[in-house]
Amino acid sequence: MVTSRQLAVFGRTKRAFKTGVPAFPRRPMVRGTCVKLRIDKPKKPNSANRKVARVRLSNFRMVTAYIPGRGHSLQEHSVVLVRGGRTKDLPGVRYKLIRGKFDFLWEERELRTRRRSKFGIPKPKKH
Repeated sequence: MVTSRQLAVFGRTKRAFKTGVPAFPRRPMVRGTCVKLRIDKPKKPNSANRKVARVRLSNFRMVTAYIPGRGHSLQEHSVVLVRGGRTKDLPGVRYKLIRGKFDFLWEERELRTRRRSKFGIPKPKKH
């Protein structure tokens, strides 16, 4: 327990804010290069094959980023744009890739009808 004299002399210290994206502080997005592409399995209640990329950022840090959407054409040495935002069921994955920037195209193998605006996909034409 802190005494009143200790408070008078030292005061209270502010707790430091812990950021969720430590790889690029004070920046919304960073460019990076894919080093390795792999498939991870999620934590306990979920079961799937999640696509993940190991990315070397332009500030020379290495991060693991989630590849959103259905299908991709990323390879080693592909240039991508990384944003913050963790994937809850993948431990250690705190970043996501942005579709439609650099080598990571928004085109998907399947036709997307829902959540199109997030990927910049035009509305399908009705025949």
